[in-house]
Amino acid sequence: MIDEIDRKILSILQGDARTSNAEVARRVGMVPSAILERIRKLESRGVLVGFEARVAPRKVGLGLTAFVFVRTDEPPGDHESARALAALDGVLEVHHIAGEDCYLAKVVVRDAESLGRFLREQVGAVPSVTSTRTTVVLETIRESAGLPLGTEEAEDD
Repeated sequence: MIDEIDRKILSILQGDARTSNAEVARRVGMVPSAILERIRKLESRGVLVGFEARVAPRKVGLGLTAFVFVRTDEPPGDHESARALAALDGVLEVHHIAGEDCYLAKVVVRDAESLGRFLREQVGAVPSVTSTRTTVVLETIRESAGLPLGTEEAEDD
């Protein structure tokens, strides 16, 4: 379980992972050493799973985002296709989903031509993939990896 102080710490770090322990401590009303200990405990319990820099895709030549729905012929419970998809360059996320399709992958590539090549040469090379459907993003209104950290009870894994 995480308490209200842990929630505050997580909210601060989700807003800016570069926030110093001293600043987190000031904002939470604790000493930096206690904050460091809480962060270490959150990491060891698997609640806090990493720190990442967010890069603007267009600024590095990746101007097209797409969502690719993938169907496979693999047996239920076998996620070999998902692991293969997740290993492809440009794949940001892979989700096992309910419905007609098996997986949903979020992909970033340079342009439409690159997307076509990616689908044919990389996704098409995964042996169990039987079909794909692709939705191209025209404009991103909001994108965030931050979780809503309200007061609901969290699961303790």
